[in-house]
Amino acid sequence: MDDKRRVLSIDLETYSDVDLSKCGVYRYVEGDFHILLFAYAFDDEDVKIIDLACGEQLPQEVVDAIFDENIIKAAWNAQFERTCLSQFFGTRLSPDAWQCSMIWAASLSLPLALKNAAVVLKTGEQKDDAGEKLIKYFSVPCKPTKSNGGRTRNLPKHDPDGWQAFKDYCLQDVRTERDIRHRLEDLPMLDSEWDYYHMDQRINDRGVLIDKTLVEQAITCDLMLSEEMSKKAYELTGLENPNSVSQLKSWLEERGIEVDSLGKKNVAGLIKDLDKNSIDSEAQEMLRLRLQMAKSSVKKYQAADRYVCKDGRAHGLFQFSGANRTQRWAGRGIQLQNLPQNHISTLDEARELLKLGAFGALEMVYGNTPDILSQLIRTMLIPKDGYEFIVADFSAIEARVLAWLAGEQWRMDAFKNGEDIYCASASQMFGVPVVKHGINGELRQKGKVAELACGYGGAAGALISMGALEMGLKENELPDLIDDWRAANPHIVQFWWAVERAAIETVHDHKERFVGRVGFCFHVNTLWIVLPSGRKLAYIKPRMQPNRFGRMAITYEGLNQGNKWVRGETYSGKLVENITQATARDLLAEAMWRIERAGLDIVGHVHDEVILEVPEDSITVDAVCDIMNQNPAWADGIVLSSAGYKGAYYYKD
Repeated sequence: MDDKRRVLSIDLETYSDVDLSKCGVYRYVEGDFHILLFAYAFDDEDVKIIDLACGEQLPQEVVDAIFDENIIKAAWNAQFERTCLSQFFGTRLSPDAWQCSMIWAASLSLPLALKNAAVVLKTGEQKDDAGEKLIKYFSVPCKPTKSNGGRTRNLPKHDPDGWQAFKDYCLQDVRTERDIRHRLEDLPMLDSEWDYYHMDQRINDRGVLIDKTLVEQAITCDLMLSEEMSKKAYELTGLENPNSVSQLKSWLEERGIEVDSLGKKNVAGLIKDLDKNSIDSEAQEMLRLRLQMAKSSVKKYQAADRYVCKDGRAHGLFQFSGANRTQRWAGRGIQLQNLPQNHISTLDEARELLKLGAFGALEMVYGNTPDILSQLIRTMLIPKDGYEFIVADFSAIEARVLAWLAGEQWRMDAFKNGEDIYCASASQMFGVPVVKHGINGELRQKGKVAELACGYGGAAGALISMGALEMGLKENELPDLIDDWRAANPHIVQFWWAVERAAIETVHDHKERFVGRVGFCFHVNTLWIVLPSGRKLAYIKPRMQPNRFGRMAITYEGLNQGNKWVRGETYSGKLVENITQATARDLLAEAMWRIERAGLDIVGHVHDEVILEVPEDSITVDAVCDIMNQNPAWADGIVLSSAGYKGAYYYKD
């Protein structure tokens, strides 16, 4: 943070009849929306509050500061405050003078919730627990009852004491957020990271156009299908609720079919077993129905429908620093990061049939409408009139980064020569030439599964989870496959152990050291891994403890998968995975920055792929890929490659 710039800390309390958690802030402010309270403080001055709900006005000094690009506006989850104030003032506020304290905390692997971050940091100012009840009372619609006179909204006059408590709560949030900022001042974010955050906000502001007709017809089609399939399942089984796991398990067991789980993979396996034995056609049919019913979920379409704003676009779909530690982006709302893939070659025809409402024809042509609805989800993203999408994707980015970091030269050469990495890996592993659909082509599959599973120290379990058994490999083949991959990649194996050793030694002696392009240091009771880009990964309060295998391992405090603050452990492969994925994220962020600097509009990005909305025929796919493939100054020698397509809707190429 630049100490010479004034900081205006802000917290808002608002009301809308739109559900924020289901629709996102951009849609939220388009409802019956009001800013109720505006709490603020300049620098370290006393926190003040403006009661807009009771007729008070924002001081001109505050209004001027909001529009002054030389004054930093700070808030926890600043996207909310900025979007609400944009609606309030009737103009989109530029994100460039805003700093999000939540993002700052996230860069240090701290919790994204203000309350939790304050607890972890042990700040002098803590978030008031009473606020949730007050938000529910004043900020969301209420149910009309006789006792409240049939009103649908609670106003300050309906609970003056509660309203005063709400004002105190809003004031406290500014104090807590400001206290956290002070605690983080010795651990600043890189200027480039703030640039990327501002770019992210522009992408969220821009949004992406949604094919409303496709979405509405998909929801209608799914509703009809669900009713038909439920009716068929009821007729087949006679169960009160054929969707009930316990009821269906009992029904199958009565027919002599033992099941541990009715998850998708298990059901698919059961169907195969029944097919082989050619027994119990009714059970087969019911299991196929269950698979279809599981597939027919249209939650993505429904989310898109909720998120679409008045401009026909869905906004706020990306969370900067959403992935803990690596700081990769996470999805919000529609969750574009985990969309189903498409495999049919006739997407145009399938889209048109769905948009026309020709559900019968869709079933007749494709035979499995739920699957087609799933495959068409990506295609609901479309460019505006006169524009087209250009979609470009980094090729095998993690494998390239890992080879570069570890100095595995044969892999670097394979990438430089444009070789298929699965064939190249199999060739290196087995000492024979491997050509896809050619000589020794059957070995490519082994190379592929090894590539997917072994890069971060994975053993047999990783191979199985990557589908080794489904690919036809035998379980007793897996240990040899792991050994072959490791023997073929000695520098990567050495990199795992060198990284772990450096991390352990740094925890012990607090000295700075390097493993190739990766640095290690210790500061404020935190182990820092310094990426080639200069960004740091934080492992808070590290210490050595026995792990579940009885071996000494690094443990540290952080968020677990349940979003709870706990002490977890790490190891060689996990550390290298963090480093590799974080570096891949930095390469994507810089590529996106170059694309934006070139005047091209990014409307979405999924993993290592960017979606651009550009005027038709204004730029080629190759030109976009050339921008992506440029090496940043800190990534000399890495071999980047990308490919893409242009089209009238988004799909998986």
